[in-house]
Formats: sequence, structure tokens, C-alpha cells
Amino acid sequence: MSFHRLRVRPGQRVRLSRIDAADTRPFHGGKSRAASLMPARLGELDRLQELFYADGRRGLLVVLQGMDTSGKDGAIRHVFEGVNPQGVRVSSFKVPTANELGHDFLWRIHQHTPLRGNIAIFNRSHYEDILAARVHRLAPKKVLEARYSEINDFERELTNEGVTILKFYLHIDRAEQGRRLRERLKDPTKQWKLSPSDARERGFWDQYMHAYEEVLRRTSTAWAPWYIVPSNHKWFRNVVISEILLETLRGMDLRYPAPKVDLATYRLD
Repeated sequence: MSFHRLRVRPGQRVRLSRIDAADTRPFHGGKSRAASLMPARLGELDRLQELFYADGRRGLLVVLQGMDTSGKDGAIRHVFEGVNPQGVRVSSFKVPTANELGHDFLWRIHQHTPLRGNIAIFNRSHYEDILAARVHRLAPKKVLEARYSEINDFERELTNEGVTILKFYLHIDRAEQGRRLRERLKDPTKQWKLSPSDARERGFWDQYMHAYEEVLRRTSTAWAPWYIVPSNHKWFRNVVISEILLETLRGMDLRYPAPKVDLATYRLD
């Protein structure tokens, strides 16, 4: 099963309002079939992640972006639930601290990039310094304009050092976000996720869509592609991300390193 149609070509103009956030093509069988397939997928991901860790020649960076309630936390929980946490690290990037603001905007990001053999997951990322900054006019236009090429150069540097980068935009529509927020409001186990900023940020929906469209067009590159993942259906989101991860890891020619001992002479009492 291929989801290459979800990949944004370099320079491709994107109109998110024209992309159906409930689209589940080319997957057939719906939620029940996805549920039956995921255990085997997660088992293979666990095996490949162990091999990736042992191979130790490269790193993998997974970037998750999307509006509030788009499912970034859920994707991490469901797609990576079976992997060894020793080789996976999740980093979240919120409003910069005073110390972080005293450095260049990529300073806080670089410290969380993956070691060789490790998978780093960014729950929000360096793209917040374009998206939120553009929507709320937190930086001069000239500064924001420069950040597109600075991010491309940063990601090129990472790939030159052996890091594979996969970037996922979790695409939900405004109606689905409203439904999920109301669900949180009614569910005591989810109310803690509510934030005073939820309603305020929702009021900037159109501005965020335009900001994302520009990010997708200008920073989806051959070395660090964006995938637009229709995410109204959480099960489909998980299928897509797991499949692209598996496809990427399968193509890496991973192998276990040579043993550190001479097996012919290795003896235990």
C-alpha cells in the first residue's frame, strides 16, 4: 500500500481547504480492518527499530505538526507504543523561554536532534517559529522570510550527517476540531488537556491554514519531505504514519554490526 500521493512535492502549491481531511484512500476496509492490521505493523516497527538501533549508522527524525487536537500525542502513543524507549526520544516545543529567545531560533531544536541509531520525535517543532510567529506577528516579516531557507539549510545539514527526516502535517478540518474540543469538555479524563488558548487560537484558523500552506510549499524538499495526512479518522492517521515509517526503514539496508568477539574462540565456563 502506497501513500506517496500524500507527499508534497518541492514548490507544490497547497490549498488545505481543498484536501478532504476525512479521506481514507487508498485504504479499504475501514477502522476494523486497520485494527486487525496494526498489531503486525507495530511488531515489524519494533523489530526494525531494534535493528536500526543496532546498526547505528544514521538517525531518524519524525516531525509532527498540526492544529490543536489534530492527534500528535495520539499518533505517538499508538504508532510507537511497542518500540524500545531506549532508542526513541520525544521532544515538545512550546513557547520559547527567555534563555531560548536569547539564542537563534534553531538553538533549542538542535539539542534534540537524534543520535545515530536513535529516533527523535518532535511534537511540534522548529516550524512553530514560523507558524505562530507569522499568525501573531511575533517577528518582523524580513526575519520570518529568512527562516524558510534557514530551516531548509538546517535540515539539509542534518541529512548530510546521516539523519533521515520525515515530516507529517496532521490535517483535520475546523468542524472536526470543534467536535474534539467539545468531547474533551465533556470527558473528565480529557479535561486536563483543555487550555485557555484553545478558543483563542481557533479564532485564527484561516490564518494558520495560510501559514501552513506556505510552510508546506517552501520547506518540503527532496531531503526532508512533508506528508499531508488526512486525520479526521484517527485510525487512518495511524495507518499512514506507520506505513511511511516502515517503508522508510525497510529501504535503509539495515544490518546488525559484526560481533565484538571472536565467535570461534568465545567460551563460557
